[in-house]
Amino acid sequence: MPTTPHRRLVHVVPHTHWDREWYEPFQRFRLRLVDLLDEVLPRLAADPELRFTLDGQTAAVDDYLEIRPEAFEKVRDLVARGQLAVGPWRVLADSFLCSGENLVRNLEIGLARSAELGGAMPVAYLPDQFGHAAQLPQVLRGFGFRQACLWRGVPSTVERNGFAWVAPDGSAVRTEYLPGGYGNAAVLFSDRAATQGRAEDFAERMTSWFGADEVLAMYGADHGGPLPSLTEQVRAVSAADSPVTLRLATLTEALADRDLSAELLEVQGELRSHARANLLPGVLSVRAPVKQAMAAAERMVQRYAEPLAALWFPAAAHPFTAMAWQRLVDASCHDSVTGCGADSTAAQVAGRIAEAEQLGSAVRDRVVDALAARVPGDAVLVVNPSPWPRQDLVRCTPVAAESWAAVEFELPDGRRVPTQEVDRPARVLVSAEFPAAAIAEAVRRRTFGQVMYDRAVRQAVIGDGVVEFSVGRLGNPAYDVERFATELAGRAGEHPVWELRVVDEPRRELLAVVPVPPLGWTGIRAVEGSGTVDAPVSLVDGVLSNGLVSVSVLDDGTLRITGADGGVLDGVGRICDGGDAGDSYNYGPPVADSLVHEPVAILVCPDAPGPLLGGYTVYRTYEWPIGLHDAAGSARAGKAAATEVSMAVRLRAGEPFVRVEIRFENRSRDHRVRWHVPVGEVAGSRAEGQFGVVDRGLSNEGGNGEAPLPTFPASGFVTAGQATVLLEQATEYEITGGDLALTLLRSVGAISRNLHPLRAEPAGPTTPIPGAQELGWRTARFGIAVGARSDAERMELVERFTLPLVSAPGTGEPGLLGAATGLAVEGAVVSGVREREGELEVRLVAYAEEPVPTVLRWPGLATARVTDLAGNVVGKLDVVDDAVELVLRGWEIATVRLAQGLPQRVIMPPS
Repeated sequence: MPTTPHRRLVHVVPHTHWDREWYEPFQRFRLRLVDLLDEVLPRLAADPELRFTLDGQTAAVDDYLEIRPEAFEKVRDLVARGQLAVGPWRVLADSFLCSGENLVRNLEIGLARSAELGGAMPVAYLPDQFGHAAQLPQVLRGFGFRQACLWRGVPSTVERNGFAWVAPDGSAVRTEYLPGGYGNAAVLFSDRAATQGRAEDFAERMTSWFGADEVLAMYGADHGGPLPSLTEQVRAVSAADSPVTLRLATLTEALADRDLSAELLEVQGELRSHARANLLPGVLSVRAPVKQAMAAAERMVQRYAEPLAALWFPAAAHPFTAMAWQRLVDASCHDSVTGCGADSTAAQVAGRIAEAEQLGSAVRDRVVDALAARVPGDAVLVVNPSPWPRQDLVRCTPVAAESWAAVEFELPDGRRVPTQEVDRPARVLVSAEFPAAAIAEAVRRRTFGQVMYDRAVRQAVIGDGVVEFSVGRLGNPAYDVERFATELAGRAGEHPVWELRVVDEPRRELLAVVPVPPLGWTGIRAVEGSGTVDAPVSLVDGVLSNGLVSVSVLDDGTLRITGADGGVLDGVGRICDGGDAGDSYNYGPPVADSLVHEPVAILVCPDAPGPLLGGYTVYRTYEWPIGLHDAAGSARAGKAAATEVSMAVRLRAGEPFVRVEIRFENRSRDHRVRWHVPVGEVAGSRAEGQFGVVDRGLSNEGGNGEAPLPTFPASGFVTAGQATVLLEQATEYEITGGDLALTLLRSVGAISRNLHPLRAEPAGPTTPIPGAQELGWRTARFGIAVGARSDAERMELVERFTLPLVSAPGTGEPGLLGAATGLAVEGAVVSGVREREGELEVRLVAYAEEPVPTVLRWPGLATARVTDLAGNVVGKLDVVDDAVELVLRGWEIATVRLAQGLPQRVIMPPS
């Protein structure tokens, strides 16, 4: 209906916010989704004025169509008619608890599916996530989005409905803020008699936010649909003598007239303020093992399976990596990986993540198997997942003659590297006696083709009352179990009792620092020798050192770590346990908390001698209260559980950081355990995550009834003062009392508490979640570096910490050792590499404020193109000598596609 100039136009956006899984698991919520869309879709088809926005995620559509496949054409028709808005996301992800690449794949999957459904909503809808990562505007612009719409995390400086959200590289999107949230008009139509008055009141309240812009009224809530009388009520208000006109719209239609070129207030970087809405930051630390599994699965798929398959064995990848990404993206949903749902939901999410890791590791291992066939059977394959030359520690178990006093590894160019012996596996795998009548059948039952006790049969002989099998990694095709068993049966009467003995070939478990080409592989062979390590790891007078960093144990069981530049961290590893009367959304201290940070017993045990790997383990025993004194959280319980916390400290030759693994059995409830690193008096911290590094102060902006705890997320590293802590997964941290405190464990027992010490309102149902107490074993790993470094240098340390070299026994024909280079990148940090439409797609990130010159080299490289994140070509690069050069602006995310003109070259040693 046309409006007169004096009437205020209010766009009413009917929608639902659909949590795929939350206080109930996915399938139970899906049943409700089917009920909802079974009711809404026919109404849309029958009423051309009605509109519905399906929460910005195609997962809801797919979840419905899997049950109602016959509704596909109806959905596509409604999308084409502009009545139903779908996409652009696959799911609404928590951007701080997944990788940046996961966010890219989320949009990639969502946009592709939206296109099949009739087209994606051109607005990046982010209604309910618990804050937003700094680089999201650049990600959105990379897919062609000019406009976003969100609620949480917006700072108090935003006083109008529109602002410019700017990423670290300068990319900006016009962002529509939802004052009052995604349900700010949820009750507008609940009383038909009051609709006009409520509409006028709503328009008046929103005037200060919207100014001259048309007002946006979000009519919807969690898991619900519009009233059957909605269209009629909207018409009635618009037909009345009222200063307000209501118009039903999708979010696309409601924001179509926004001026994308208007000058707006700029908001830089991440959105994590509490000022306008509850941020619910405690989801960072609840159910920590889920976060740990998520990061490990992402690394497996993103940094092992896809790059190695793309470079060395593309046939291994499809469609397995696509399936893995689907599960990782689905797990990233803001009520999934966050852990703020029911125990049954957490179990389902964990299973989804485990499937993704299994798919990724299967692809990686298939590629490794293919590469192992290029390495002689008496050698070992070593694979490098990094796009730069690595010289790192590898552990393997080659055959080595018992007579050898020491072992070295020979490299393809003839050089040798020393080893550190870890173990000598027992050679006699089985020694058992059988009566004569049973010995032949025992052989048959214990031999599976060419395999016996997981080792290949090399030889079998019948001796004087002894049947001896020689086994090893490689078998003997001439061995025939049935023929041998028949011969043995014929001689069984020679002795009343026979010994069956299975003897393995001589092996040694060894460590070696091996050089490997970028994203490539090398073969190494065990030979007799006793070379020395140039800068060995040593443990002398309690000081563990490798020439780059040293560490010793102080009297209280904490560590003194000294860097190469003389910087010292004293007291690393102090553990503090305190009560938690909060819930899955927010930490909440008991009214009278009692902190435990002094151990009652300390034991230090050296357990790795060097020269390539050295270390010791510190055991500290604490008396942690078993829970809270009462349900109200007035204090902690008087009874305590003795808890031993082990802290394994390791140094590797050539590594400028200390590796630490903390492990304990949690037997207490409702508490928080943090691990401290001293940083002194600092002004703030820098933390990595989602394609960037964020500077943060010592506090956070509060408001809206939620205490602004200065706890923040970090994914790759967090640094403050002289300390850089390398991380394996998204981790909650805080700068407090001169320390960097990292949360190891936060045990809680309810999704939400109605009465919370640091939050004025409930955040969800009070459903008990005993699984979130995380009783049982908990493990966390950190790397600690001392001294000043650039962000790019820290990212290299993160890569060495989290992406170990891969080794496997060779399975090829006897011959010379070989090596091969894959893709080499200098300058920018590589986020991912994959095969895409017959080309090699490389995602690059400039981890610096200033421009980053970058070089990519790939044997046989013929053509190179620059694309946006959606895959559209935006430029070409000149190829010179198998290499291309480009310069990334500060914090730019760039995508390059490479194609070969010749097969990859295998580097062989001179004959």
